[in-house]
Amino acid sequence: MAQIEYSKVNDAATLISSRIETHIQGETETQHHKGLTVLTTCIFIVGVIAGSGFLTLPKAIDDAGWVGFVLIFFCCMVSAYTGHILGKCWVIVRERYGELTSNIARFPYPAIGEEAYGRKGRYTVSFCINFSMFGSTVVFILIASENIMKLLPSGTGMNCCYLALIIGGVITPFTWLGTPKDFWGIAAIATVATATASTILLVSVSYHGSQMDLGEVTHTQVDAITFFTAYGTICFAFNGHPAFPTFQSDMADEKKFGHAILFGYIIVLLMYTPSSAVAYFVYGSKVEPNILQTLPTGPTSTIVSLLITSHLLFGAVIVINPFLQELDHVFKVPPNFTWKRIVSRTTAMATVVFVALSVPHFSAILALVGASTLSLLGFVLPPLFYLKLCRVDERHSPKFISLHTRVFLYEIVFVGLSAGIAATYSAFEDLIDNKFTVPCYYDPVKACG
Repeated sequence: MAQIEYSKVNDAATLISSRIETHIQGETETQHHKGLTVLTTCIFIVGVIAGSGFLTLPKAIDDAGWVGFVLIFFCCMVSAYTGHILGKCWVIVRERYGELTSNIARFPYPAIGEEAYGRKGRYTVSFCINFSMFGSTVVFILIASENIMKLLPSGTGMNCCYLALIIGGVITPFTWLGTPKDFWGIAAIATVATATASTILLVSVSYHGSQMDLGEVTHTQVDAITFFTAYGTICFAFNGHPAFPTFQSDMADEKKFGHAILFGYIIVLLMYTPSSAVAYFVYGSKVEPNILQTLPTGPTSTIVSLLITSHLLFGAVIVINPFLQELDHVFKVPPNFTWKRIVSRTTAMATVVFVALSVPHFSAILALVGASTLSLLGFVLPPLFYLKLCRVDERHSPKFISLHTRVFLYEIVFVGLSAGIAATYSAFEDLIDNKFTVPCYYDPVKACG
């Protein structure tokens, strides 16, 4: 009798346990399906890429000559393709390991590098991402401070150094948010702001050119330094690869990431090209590194400045997120919101602001970051990782790659590596020769001069 009762209890316990396990699995699947859609991922892609580009591309085109337009289309198409290839790499890694642990999913690009080339691949990607995202955030803060400075009346006693400090403090609380799916609204605001600003800028430059006597339009004499520095700026304008796997890992259907990449880059190209082309033909060599400094002061310039500054403030939160997630992992900060995350990310943002105050001219950092690590992350590493992951080894079966695809991938690696090395050298030369200024904490007035 006792055995019968025990058996009934045991069967009941097994049934309850099975139902609980089924419920937990259902909850996990439901949470996964609540991830980013193709549309929201596309918004993130536009939000992380667009912004500083349409301010800096007119000057980059002038520095490179008419070939600058070819560079824009080349960088756009190749960046979109390698972004798609990077997405395929992440799908391969997911298929091999199933649902990765939350810690690994917090830094998917380094995880791809480790699967392809071991620890060397992981450390290379980590360094490039940290340098790129850190440098990009510095650039965003500096451009935003310059834009706000232009809007303030003279005699306020403010300068770009003080504004950079204030901006860093304002955006720091937003960096405490976890992963992209926690702040997709920020990406939407940034994207709308940039689209509106680019349209107004196009109309404004066209009107300014038709109404003002700007004299004969001349263009900068192109040399190796200006050309490859321009290349670095253009790479910066189209490269969001460090953040792409982070977006993809938050998608409900990660295999649809290629669709989001395609739509995102089409939108960015439509934002960049018209206003950049008009500015090139209207201003020529008179265009400043930040085109807003070329426009005459007025309501239109003010509106564009406000819109693009809002994008930069929100965009900085998106751009710095992959770096912060990896930093959380290094210092063993739990995925849920705790005081440790606040301390870790606030310290990181304080370091970003310190660098901004040390080199208060954004064009020098922009070209250097775009030419060096962003070239690697956008053009060199995705093809290499994909070719390696598709090879046969003792653990995995090979994945077929056609001969023309294989040749094209190696061509991308060769061109990206060669141009990246030349552009990095040019950026260093330009930084040493023309862009070096005293830090803000030494002389704020002179630093912003």
